[in-house]
Amino acid sequence: MWCTYSEMDWAAIVPMANEAQEFHQFITILSLVLGKLNSGKIYFVIDNVSKDNTWELCRDLAEADPRFVAVWAPENRNVVDAYIRGLRAAYDAGHEVIIEMDAGLSHDPRAIPMFLRVLNEGNECAFGSRFTNGGSMADSSRFRKTLSRTGTFLSNSLLGTEMFDMTSGFQGFHREIVGQLISYPLLSEAHFYQTELRYLLRKKRYAEVPIHYRAPSSTVSRKAILNSIKVLGHYFLQRLTFRPVHL
Repeated sequence: MWCTYSEMDWAAIVPMANEAQEFHQFITILSLVLGKLNSGKIYFVIDNVSKDNTWELCRDLAEADPRFVAVWAPENRNVVDAYIRGLRAAYDAGHEVIIEMDAGLSHDPRAIPMFLRVLNEGNECAFGSRFTNGGSMADSSRFRKTLSRTGTFLSNSLLGTEMFDMTSGFQGFHREIVGQLISYPLLSEAHFYQTELRYLLRKKRYAEVPIHYRAPSSTVSRKAILNSIKVLGHYFLQRLTFRPVHL
């Protein structure tokens, strides 16, 4: 059942790389969500990782439809830079609620109203969860599912967090939280970014939102895994020495 949030000033940021194949299907669903809610703006972040015509598609859409903004960010060094660049763009534009999600239909835009509802009910953060009641992880290899569940188990065990899903990238925040995130010296360079955010925000008011996730690719680079281990170890040692940090 759709809820209307026509008075809520919200935006979603979406890093885009080599998304031409599913671009139009993704935009069709996003446009449906924007129309039903009668509010919202989408910020696409594109950088040099994208080798197809994703930038041109985003730019042309933004010129034709003011609900979409195309952000060209060739300075990005990794996907974390892309997320932060998008968060900063939405923050600087003055939006009160900012959601981040992945493209390629890995994250279903039709879940956006649930995030808005959670953030409208007194929560500062809304974290997407594949492993809570109502969530799911489809079209994913056994390796990818095992990696996600193992990452959640290890993070909760070593960092003292208590979330059903510590590695999902579908999440939303109030403006004050985004302001803290974009000024914090994050250590992650790849996938562990999502876990690092959840750890740093563990003392905020939050709720987990059940999501349906598609991950057709099973590829996770060795560099990304090593960075995850390094950052996890850093925060675990801080916890052991009674110097845990939080925002």
